[in-house]
Order: sequence, then C-alpha cells, then structure tokens
Amino acid sequence: MPGPDTVRAGHLSLHGFAEAGRRVSELVSTGVAAVRSVTAFAVAAIYVAVAGTLGLLVAVPFKWKGLLYELGHGGVWLALGAAGIHYRVAGRRHIPAGQAVVFCANHQSNVDPPVLFRALHPRLHVLFKAELLKLPIFGRVMEAGGFVAVERGRRDEALASIDIAAASIRSGNSFLIFPEGTRSRTDELLPFKKGGFIMAITAQAPILPVAIMGGRAAMRKGSAIVRPVTVSIRIGAPIATAGRSLAERDTVIADVRAAIQALLALGPVTTED
Repeated sequence: MPGPDTVRAGHLSLHGFAEAGRRVSELVSTGVAAVRSVTAFAVAAIYVAVAGTLGLLVAVPFKWKGLLYELGHGGVWLALGAAGIHYRVAGRRHIPAGQAVVFCANHQSNVDPPVLFRALHPRLHVLFKAELLKLPIFGRVMEAGGFVAVERGRRDEALASIDIAAASIRSGNSFLIFPEGTRSRTDELLPFKKGGFIMAITAQAPILPVAIMGGRAAMRKGSAIVRPVTVSIRIGAPIATAGRSLAERDTVIADVRAAIQALLALGPVTTED
C-alpha cells in the first residue's frame, strides 16, 4: 500500500493539474472575450462612421427622425451581439401604451445605456451629459435624434435643457434618465440628482422605475475587455407626477428610489413577462 507521503504527493499533483487547468481555462476565456471585444468595438466604430454619416447627410436634412432611430437600434444590436451581451426584461406590462413616460434607472456599467436603449422603447430619448457632444458624429446624431444635453455645473443652462426636455415629453417623447449621474461601483445606489425629476414633474409625466443588473460583470474595473453576460432589467409600476408640484420633488425622488431598490432586491430575471 502507498505510504502517507505518496498519497500526499498524489493529492498535490492532482491539485496542481486542477489549478493549471483552471488557469488555462481562464486564459482561453479571456482571449475569446478580448477577440469579441475588439470585434464589437470595430463593428461599433465602423457602423457609427458609416450609418452616422448617412444619418447626418440624409435623415437630418429631410427630418427623417425615424431613420435615425432605425440606424441607432441596428448599431446597438450589432455591437451587443458581437460582444455576446443579451438581456431579459420583466415588467413590460407596466409601460403604458400611447403615453410618454420617464424611465428612471440605476447605473452599474457602461453596457447599461445601450442595453436600455434597445430594450425599453423604440424611440427612447435620453437626457445626457453635454461632454458627450464632443464625440465626433455620435454627438451630432444624438442631438438630431432629440436627445437633450445637460451642462452639469451650470445651473441656468441645465434648467434650460430640462425645460426643453419637458416640452419634448409633452409632445409625446419618452425619456431615459440615470439619476445617480455616474456608475455605482457597488450594489448600493448613489445619491439621486434632481434634474430628471424636475423634468418629469414639469411635464407631468409618469416615472417608471427601472432596475438593471448584471452589466458590471461584462466590464471589470480597469479593463477594456467586454465579457459575454445576460443583463436583467426589471420595470416597476408607474409613479404618477400628475397634480404634483416641484415642491414635492424630494418625495417623488424618495418614492422612485424605494421602488428601484425593491426591484433590485428581486434579483436577476429568470422569466420574461
């Protein structure tokens, strides 16, 4: 019979093989993800250059806003598919038909905006940071599509942008806001900024709380590699702003925050509805 030292050596050998196998598997997985990431970035860059230019040359002069959205959804579909990012949605029944709403979502990852743009509404408008206007072609296309840029740190200009967005909502356009203003590095919600809620109350539009989770696993901190994931999106019941004034905005913010926290607590979506 083998002695204790022989058994111990065998166990160590098996452990070594298992560890080596794990490292090889991780390297292969990272390599595949890196290739997919490069492909996704290349596809997105080429698509924006071609489709964005087409949109600016054709859709903008003729005011074919619908074409811009078709091109936008096509680009997002290609990029997400190339990166291996999928999503499941629960709670679509809460989206009122034929009514403009404000979708209010938490923010965990860089993949959140394109996923929500694709998943929530065929013509979703966005309240976005004015710094993004510096992006060539992309910034112009966002403006042409009716997205509204907000100058953070410039109160008067920011309020003017919010008034423009509120008027857009009253004309029938739905908006997406990220009230945290930036990505949360943890599962905890950051403090909510008030601008998007002022917009919703001014427009007297219902706010739909949205919880998005799983995107953080797609992009690890400090890494440009996008890994395949399935993102979960939960949409809650509308929170009414009709009849409410700006003096009640803190109460509205608290209601929406509590609703998003409750949706996050439900965890990943396993069955769509």
